[in-house]
Parts: sequence; C-alpha cells; structure tokens
Amino acid sequence: MSKIDPRDYADLIQRPILTEKATRMMELNQFTFDVAPKATKPQIKAAIEELFKVKVTAVNTQNPPRKKRRVGKFVGFKPSYKRATVTLTDGDSIRKLLFPEV
Repeated sequence: MSKIDPRDYADLIQRPILTEKATRMMELNQFTFDVAPKATKPQIKAAIEELFKVKVTAVNTQNPPRKKRRVGKFVGFKPSYKRATVTLTDGDSIRKLLFPEV
C-alpha cells in the first residue's frame, strides 16, 4: 500500500457531486465525490476521515469508460474521471460542512 502525506489529502478529493441521485443518497448517509483517478479506497477513506472528522464505514468507487468526442474530422476522448461513494456511520454527517445554507 502506498503511503500518502496527510497534506495531500485535499488533492485526492476534488469536488462533491450534486445530482438528484447523490442528493437522495445523502439521506442514507452516503456522499459522492469526484476523486483523483489514481486514488485507492484506503487513501479515499483516510482523506475523508481526516478532512471532515467523521468515521467512514465503506468506500465504493466507479471508474466509467472514456467517451468519444468528435470535432470535425478529429476524434478524441473526454478525460477519464473516478467517483467515490462514501458511507458514514449513523451518527456522523458532513452535509452541513458541504452545504452550509441547508
């Protein structure tokens, strides 16, 4: 397992995902984030626990396939990304930290 400096945890977690499905999952104490493509599950767990001071019970990751994009006669690909769904323990929540107006 690769060691990562705790100062680099903020670079692993890029942004929270705000979709209808992600908002429904917040009621189940599950939060979705875009993460660095090279991040592993233990690194994501450590980063969430350190940044938000919560206890993580599970981390699920999705690495969707690249999508083709075409501009005229040139064919290319959209950049790949990785998403992580993090499940927290029952007493913990990061909703107020992510969305202060709620």
